[in-house]
Amino acid sequence: MNSYKIAVIPGDGTGLEVVTEGIKVLDACQEKFGFKLDYTWYDYGGERYMRTGEVLPEGAVDDLRQYKAIFLGAIGHPKVAPGILEKGILLNLRFALDQYINLRPIVLYPGVDTPLKDKKPEDIDFVVIRENTEGLYAGAGGVLKKGTPDEVAVQESINTRKGVERCIRFAFEYARRRNKRKKVTLCGKTNVLTYAFNLWERAFYEVAKEYPDIQTNYAHVDATCMWMVKNPEWFDVIVTDNMFGDIITDLGAMIQGGMGIAAGGNINPEGVSMFEPIGGSAPKYTGMNVINPLAAICSAGMMLDYLGERQAAAKIEDSVKIAVSKNLKSLSAGKMGYSTTEVGDLVAGYVKA
Repeated sequence: MNSYKIAVIPGDGTGLEVVTEGIKVLDACQEKFGFKLDYTWYDYGGERYMRTGEVLPEGAVDDLRQYKAIFLGAIGHPKVAPGILEKGILLNLRFALDQYINLRPIVLYPGVDTPLKDKKPEDIDFVVIRENTEGLYAGAGGVLKKGTPDEVAVQESINTRKGVERCIRFAFEYARRRNKRKKVTLCGKTNVLTYAFNLWERAFYEVAKEYPDIQTNYAHVDATCMWMVKNPEWFDVIVTDNMFGDIITDLGAMIQGGMGIAAGGNINPEGVSMFEPIGGSAPKYTGMNVINPLAAICSAGMMLDYLGERQAAAKIEDSVKIAVSKNLKSLSAGKMGYSTTEVGDLVAGYVKA
């Protein structure tokens, strides 16, 4: 029997509620498909920070290296200033564990409403692969003469050949394994960000030569946003830098039906990866049992796919499709027609069926 050590970080707000339902579905998969998940829970988040003054305790990163994956609920506490937890936990773990790929499927499930006129599930089915450890998020820069009329702020985008090429190569490999439209689109801004995206463009077309079975094309980030709305069916795999990826994946979440269904992975193919719902901690819904847990459940499915339990991962996706098409009235908190725990029960039941 395959066995996997999983670190669980519920985090803040409704994080515990959605993680609990994700684990309920994972446990159903363990029972049905015959593998073992060994969970260890960690209380990293806003409450711990307010109690102890530390975001991550000393040795936390090294401790997390022993796990095969991390299942994360949400980070963000209304009583903690923005940026402290996000940088101290999310960005810290992404950089320290070299989770250099942010993987975001943009999939419209049957029965889910999209704001795009006349678009159907077969039209919205692509993946955004975002470089996750460099770019503007690397933290390079500084401030001069702060608080004066002459203040200067500089934020630098760091792009290395190694970082760019490994992200692009992952995108081509993913397009090949995905085996759908078999097309990779580079999203950038070569006409303005000439230094950074000259590197991206050169690396993209050099790597592409090794994948003659994969189509390639390029789109400026502004054009990408337009085509995601007008013709999402054009896309299969999009690869881009950290900042542009952050922006277009939120647009992607909206066209697939909202944050309630948006799951993501922070991937280190050779190390520890972290999986999380995209929607945030939603503190105003904490403890009300009304938050939509499907994004967390879908991220649990992504985790199983990463672990190699692909049959179980596919079963979770199929079960979510059944739940949203047959049962749920909406993906919005409090409007689903079911409570948070009942949605988890539904999906777990379809997994066991």
